Amino acid sequence: MTTAIRTEGLGKSYLLRHEQPEPYATLRDELANAARGLGRRLLNPLARLDLQSTKEVFWALRNINLEVKEGARVGIIGRNGAGKSTLLKILSRITAPTTGRVMMTGRVGSLLEVGTGFHPELTGKENIFLNGAILGMSRVEIQRKYDDIVAFAEIENFLDTPVKRYSSGMYVRLAFAVSAHLEPDILIVDEVLAVGDVSFQEKCLGRMTEISNSGRTVLFVSHNMSAIRQLCTSALHISAGEMISYSNDVDGVIQGYLSKNTNRVASAWERGGLEHANPYFSPKRFYVASCEGQPLEMPIRADQEAYVTIEAQVEQYNQNLTIGYALYTQEGACLYWSYNTDAGDGTLVRLKPGSHVLRCRIPPRLLNEGVYQLELIGGLHFTEWLFEPHRQVPTITIEVQGRNSDSVYWINKRPTLLAPVLPWTDDAGKSKSTD
Repeated sequence: MTTAIRTEGLGKSYLLRHEQPEPYATLRDELANAARGLGRRLLNPLARLDLQSTKEVFWALRNINLEVKEGARVGIIGRNGAGKSTLLKILSRITAPTTGRVMMTGRVGSLLEVGTGFHPELTGKENIFLNGAILGMSRVEIQRKYDDIVAFAEIENFLDTPVKRYSSGMYVRLAFAVSAHLEPDILIVDEVLAVGDVSFQEKCLGRMTEISNSGRTVLFVSHNMSAIRQLCTSALHISAGEMISYSNDVDGVIQGYLSKNTNRVASAWERGGLEHANPYFSPKRFYVASCEGQPLEMPIRADQEAYVTIEAQVEQYNQNLTIGYALYTQEGACLYWSYNTDAGDGTLVRLKPGSHVLRCRIPPRLLNEGVYQLELIGGLHFTEWLFEPHRQVPTITIEVQGRNSDSVYWINKRPTLLAPVLPWTDDAGKSKSTD
């Protein structure tokens, strides 16, 4: 079988700069910094003024040796920041490697971020032809596939609308439809499908299977282990920029990944430096707390009161700001999203400039025993993501144990995603007892 992708000694490094002061320093801080700078200049006029910056070489990928056969469906898994997206950007020729080389056979279609390859001022229809031209297709080829793309995306009424007005879900629908129907030899898909609805995700998985069955190659990054199992014929596990395992035993690679991360229970996140800072919402801490506001130690009981807590600073008010969290099982299945705007206008939490401590209650006896991941998500509604799912956002992990039920009939973990204790009544029996 012909090799579609081969990498040898592939590595990618970045030069990180760490600078002070904070982006939203007070006037007193600014005056103090200016005074210190003036003092250093007077003492040594030839010295280069610097904001106490330090440099650090960060290896996002190191020594990746990979061989992918034509027609393979490779699932790429790993924690946030492991290097998965960097690998896909190199394979998509968006960025160049620092070391090693890549050999690829055929035309590459990639969907790495919402709206990749789209021009915001052009309409959906115009972007279909633009993307086709980027992939090297003739206008005749694009026209032949045009109806299939439109039918798959299911956004016929918006094709003459500039894509800058599209929601993230509409972006994904059109972008995937274009990438998957313009017949690339290699299709590369990052976690962008996480923002689509369930039915569309199933449709995309089916389309990727069709592509692979026709002899073309698919690389698929996902945190959803069920999707990896359903679609992929092999799996690649990356951790801290290095290849941990690569095998046709998809279940074996997944189990190795899950077991490696089971004990890494970090129930609190705290911002370091300028990380995730922006004027609309700068998170400082993200953790799970008791009803009194104290951070909880892991594991917690299924019947225990727990509150997802976000401490943050808002510098600039925007009425479209929505902040929340997404909760996932250990295998990556999304159980739910929750936003501060879900309650509606009656009790809507508007985030004006200042300090905020947002709290959201996790109902007791809702979650089954197990390990769960919570991601901070949010943005300016219909405008931009500030914290996009699975895009290196603040993330914490919680572990839930026991007390799913007080019944003597069931004391073990339930074979389900959720394990709610719900009230039961017997209306017929009640009426008979009163006769």
